[in-house]
Amino acid sequence: MKLQKLLSLTRRAVDDYKMIEEGDKIAVGLSGGKDSLAMLYALAELRRFYPNKFEIVAIAVHLGFDGFDLSKIEALCKELNVPMTIVETQIAQVVFETRKETNPCSLCAKMRKGAFNEKAKELGCNKSAYAHHRDDVVETMLMSMLYESRFHTFSPVTYLDRMDLTLIRPLIYVNEADIIGFKNAYQLPIVKNPCPMDGYSKREYAKELVKQLSEETKGAKDHIFRAITEGPFEAWNKK
Repeated sequence: MKLQKLLSLTRRAVDDYKMIEEGDKIAVGLSGGKDSLAMLYALAELRRFYPNKFEIVAIAVHLGFDGFDLSKIEALCKELNVPMTIVETQIAQVVFETRKETNPCSLCAKMRKGAFNEKAKELGCNKSAYAHHRDDVVETMLMSMLYESRFHTFSPVTYLDRMDLTLIRPLIYVNEADIIGFKNAYQLPIVKNPCPMDGYSKREYAKELVKQLSEETKGAKDHIFRAITEGPFEAWNKK
């Protein structure tokens, strides 16, 4: 996928759900993976010509795993003229050594988001951006149905009242396969996730399930996505 297509899909999501307003300062969450780096590229480029002028800053939460080197991502941020802050934490030690969690992903995500949001506020941001893509929307729906007995997924825009931050998800129209293509075309400096649970989560199961459904029923993923965007969720009604 070329940058032009990524920008087109990102801008459509931003416009449809009024994600960016004049004067916004947006904290872009960087995990080191392909999704967050693609979002960084998209927002850095969108910043140049979008009618509502906005700023972006990049924030990466270091969980404390050895060997998690973010130097190449720092170089990319410098190239894109995006200030980057690394938040040093001991989340890995707390989750795996102190607490010895049997379900570590939930606690890790909660602590990681907390550290990210606190730094975003400290830097004067009024919005934060997560790199959830179209596949994530569908997979989250399936996970909610299978594990929580409810028809639910995240929203394009969410106000976090406790932090007074508005969370936006600019990549909701972008397929994961296209992000992989973008990563390859632009040689994104991916940093491998050192977490021992990487690849063994419930989301990985949901991802494989969506793949199987798509192989058995043509357009299954698109049908589920349309059921979400055109269904009963008020937050998914285009503004």
